[in-house]
Amino acid sequence: MNHLRASILIWLISGLVSPLFAASLFEDIAPLEIELTGPLWSLIENKEDREEQPFKLRNDALELDVRVRARGNSRMRVCDFPPLRFNFKNTDTSGTPFEGQAKLKLVTRCKKADRYENDVLEEYAAYRIFSLMSDVSFRTRLVHMTYNDTDGRLNKAYGNSYGFLIEPLDQMVSRLDGSLSELPGVSLRQLDKEQAALVYVYQYLIANTDWSFISAENDEYCCHNIELVKLGNMHYPIPYDFDLAGIVNAAYARPDPSLGVKKVTKRVYRGFCTDTDYLRGILRSFIAREEDILGVISGLPILEDKEKEKRIEYLQGFFDKARDEDKMIAMFEKRCHP
Repeated sequence: MNHLRASILIWLISGLVSPLFAASLFEDIAPLEIELTGPLWSLIENKEDREEQPFKLRNDALELDVRVRARGNSRMRVCDFPPLRFNFKNTDTSGTPFEGQAKLKLVTRCKKADRYENDVLEEYAAYRIFSLMSDVSFRTRLVHMTYNDTDGRLNKAYGNSYGFLIEPLDQMVSRLDGSLSELPGVSLRQLDKEQAALVYVYQYLIANTDWSFISAENDEYCCHNIELVKLGNMHYPIPYDFDLAGIVNAAYARPDPSLGVKKVTKRVYRGFCTDTDYLRGILRSFIAREEDILGVISGLPILEDKEKEKRIEYLQGFFDKARDEDKMIAMFEKRCHP
């Protein structure tokens, strides 16, 4: 009974910190229809300035003022249409799906060819798969964007495109009742072993090698494409940014030459050496959720059946091998970082 009362108290407190609508934006998996109107061509042409521009955002009969700017690192360089950031700071969002939101990241279609819209959907699937395996993860919301360029110069191919919103870091930390681990580096002894093993196996599943527990260049804190959140006395790694993963296989994706592989679709285990009992448990967890994981791919909108089949077959290759636990764990142990 005391445990129940404590749970109710935590729920009430969290409701004060993180409003219901802020949570519901990422609890609903139905694609959100958004119409964005403003000087898109000017924003894209001057994307490296990262200056916010005034836009109108519509959802059904709702219209909101929002400031928008380009964002990103590698995608800022390689994409004709960079990822965007919405700033609702000075807008009344009460009673809307964006209530409680301040700044939201939108992953966009990188270039005009159809395959780049597929990339967005496949990266969204990567986020969804990890969320199936752990609540200690970034939640996402698929959006169908209609772009109205008031400059009148945006290529028509971008006019209607899928993208996805990513749960803000501070919101995710608050939801988990944790704190952000601002560490220049992390010891493996500081990591929650089960969550760490989950990240190792998950990154292998989707063939993502673009991550590490070393700080990225010019970053003050650990890690590269991994956020660390402290829950209790342990630090939980949370992966993000999967555009270079094999499951996406973006046209611009290239593996790190030091890995000795030619294609990002080649799976390379980059986990650290850990207790095999944790790895065994994680493998069994993945196998138990196989149908749900493959269902994420099956449920992607507009992706052609042949593209879905390719991605399902790709993931199926992992599951077929994972059923031989001893063999896969032996491979992990052979390749793990000491």
